[in-house]
Amino acid sequence: MNDFAVRILSAAQGKTRLFAAGQAGYIIKSRSGQLLAWDLYLSECGERVEGHIGFKRLLPQILFPQEICFDYIIASHPHFDHFDMDSIPVLMSSPRTKLFASVECRKEAERLFMKHDRTKYVKPGETYSAGDFTLNFINCDHGTGAPDAVGAVISVDGVNFFFAGDTCLRLDRLSEILAFGKIDVMIAPINGAYGNLNEYDCALLSRELKPRLTVPCHYGMFASHGGNPGLFMEYMKKECPENEYLLMCMGEEFEIPEERK
Repeated sequence: MNDFAVRILSAAQGKTRLFAAGQAGYIIKSRSGQLLAWDLYLSECGERVEGHIGFKRLLPQILFPQEICFDYIIASHPHFDHFDMDSIPVLMSSPRTKLFASVECRKEAERLFMKHDRTKYVKPGETYSAGDFTLNFINCDHGTGAPDAVGAVISVDGVNFFFAGDTCLRLDRLSEILAFGKIDVMIAPINGAYGNLNEYDCALLSRELKPRLTVPCHYGMFASHGGNPGLFMEYMKKECPENEYLLMCMGEEFEIPEERK
């Protein structure tokens, strides 16, 4: 078993923890020990699917799908780096695991012969209770390539995590996000490709939402995706110098401080 899996599974209960799995993938461990995964990309299917080296995996595989039994998995849209066709069937092999996926993921799930009652196909505006977690799905604007893409405000242990999902900058939708209360941790892309927020957009979103912590994502995995965390830092210092941010390396753990709760 990889060291990352061991650290996730052995992390003591009583604290809310966030783990970075690379690309747009994150894992939340609740105080009681329940595990929720968001948009995990654990395989090397990208280059095979896209057919060119621009989607070769550039970051190491530090977690394999058979190593952890998750309570809940979220796939925000059907692109391979969010609905990992090589990993999700393995992740869903446990009868304990439930999948929440955007509606267009149904086609891919059925292609993989994944037909069971442990999958919910979700839309913006829907809310689900999932153990320790409350899942509030909201709109994304990922263009015509994934019109069903969702973001989410995930509440657990008194902490609000905002996963922007793959989206361009839509400041007109701030009220939809803030309807669920103050954002403690905002996780948003900075790659600027395929209709996503770039480094400047992410800083602007942080400036307007005023989360307690901003975590940039969606960079470093593929040459074709872009994203410069150094440039993101420059924009954060310029646009919202009072806002805290954290660059999480793959495999890093962040324990939510008590004052954030």
